[in-house]
Amino acid sequence: MKPGHIACLLLSLFSLYAWYSLNRPQAGGVTMPPGKFHSFSYTPYRNGQGPMDKGFPSPADIAQDLALIAHEADGIRTYAALEGTPAQTAARLAAHQDIAALAKTAGLKMWLGIWLGSDAARNRAEMAAGIAEANAHPHTVTRVVVGNEVLLRRDLSANDLIADIDYVRARVKQPVAYADVPSFWRKFPQVAQHVDVVMIHILPYWENHPMGVSQALASVDSTITDFKTLFPGKKISVGETGWPSRGRWRGPAAPSRVNEAVYLRRFATLAARDKVDYNIIEAFDQTWKYRQEGVAGANWGIWTARRTLKFPLQGPVMEHPYWLRYAVLGMLVSIALFGVAGMRNLRLAVPAFALGNAFSLACLGTLPLLYDKWQVLCALVNLPLQLVFAVLALRRAGAVLVGQALPPAQNGAAVLARLRAFRLPLSYDGLWFIFLAGAAVSQALLVFNGRYLDAPMPAFIIPIIAAVLRLWSKDKPVQMGWEELLASFALATLALVDLLLEGGQNLEFAAWNAGALLLAAPCILAAEAKKGRRKRKPV
Repeated sequence: MKPGHIACLLLSLFSLYAWYSLNRPQAGGVTMPPGKFHSFSYTPYRNGQGPMDKGFPSPADIAQDLALIAHEADGIRTYAALEGTPAQTAARLAAHQDIAALAKTAGLKMWLGIWLGSDAARNRAEMAAGIAEANAHPHTVTRVVVGNEVLLRRDLSANDLIADIDYVRARVKQPVAYADVPSFWRKFPQVAQHVDVVMIHILPYWENHPMGVSQALASVDSTITDFKTLFPGKKISVGETGWPSRGRWRGPAAPSRVNEAVYLRRFATLAARDKVDYNIIEAFDQTWKYRQEGVAGANWGIWTARRTLKFPLQGPVMEHPYWLRYAVLGMLVSIALFGVAGMRNLRLAVPAFALGNAFSLACLGTLPLLYDKWQVLCALVNLPLQLVFAVLALRRAGAVLVGQALPPAQNGAAVLARLRAFRLPLSYDGLWFIFLAGAAVSQALLVFNGRYLDAPMPAFIIPIIAAVLRLWSKDKPVQMGWEELLASFALATLALVDLLLEGGQNLEFAAWNAGALLLAAPCILAAEAKKGRRKRKPV
């Protein structure tokens, strides 16, 4: 067997082990009480549907959803009696969609939501529909929730909200609740006198000072205790709590499948101990929420949007259940890259496998999160360009290591001229500048408006490794214009600012900002070296 083949075999085995190590089953010892969750938030929309779109699930779709939920929970919480747009509402009524009736068939109880906003006419229609549904199903609808975070959104004054609550409460037999975050219950405690149930939303991930899972659960426990003291004699219920399985880190609050499972299991244990009823947000991932809340907003479900259960209620949890297919992809791309480099220069074996597995990581961080046509378009552009750049970067590193002449350099001005002429610069220098400038723009968005933006590592992971190859092979950029320097210094400066903004506990952004600094380093170091040579030049 040739040395190159041996290197491929050994590095393939190492890559496979690395993928396995990062995706070993976890949290097997974290258990929850026997039985089911109390309730899940249920919104019926599927992929491609949302409250502002034309499509609405069929009764058969809803019945299928509720049958799934019945395996893991005793009930559901809805948010509106009249779903979505007027067109959706008409379709819903024409099809005789009655979620309460379908819930009864599935053996589920229901907390019926009445959505209140700033439109008084819409509110009247909502209340009328909600009252009718509650009275039609007195044994299935066990609670009527009049308004959801209305005070938080400032859609109504406290007095107007109270008037609507009193109106509904006088016309239904079920207990009536209002749901909002703890700070607004404390700000408007008078609302509690008009409800039977004080429902609080406790979402530690979204707090202004986010917390890791353990600290978050301690905070939940403390909040429940405080509310029992604040509203003695009132039933205290957790109307929403949960944890996202994907999305941007917020300080130490890390979205992941394992963390979601751990949070929910430990919360259920806490609730059982304190005899507090609760609702988990949410049953199914809602991809339409990506538009308002980013990737994290779309990934709070127990099931994916494709109706696949993310993890069992008991037992070990795997972060990426399909890791093996990505590991195989990484190995195949790595071997192909090393083959393109000739398999003779063994110094390129490790870089080839680093680039190949980086491409697989880019796919893992991109393909499961294509929520709209623009994301699909970006993926169709970014992933092939990263793969092309991996080939060019490996070939260039090989040429530099053996002292071969490189093609004439292209600076940023030349690349921009080609782009203005609608010609894609597929040279090494061309793609280098495109990724460098793109990273600088992405970094600016993170710094100035990044609450719902993820760290863009999947989109730039191969250029970052290419930058490491440049530093390793001492491949200094030449003929740089102000364009490259502006992009590099802006990227580095913004990365340092973002490090300070995100804090040391945000490991995802620490890794991204370190990568951004590496991507900016070749041009900055070359510029500094050039400046040093000018200072040493004799007069």
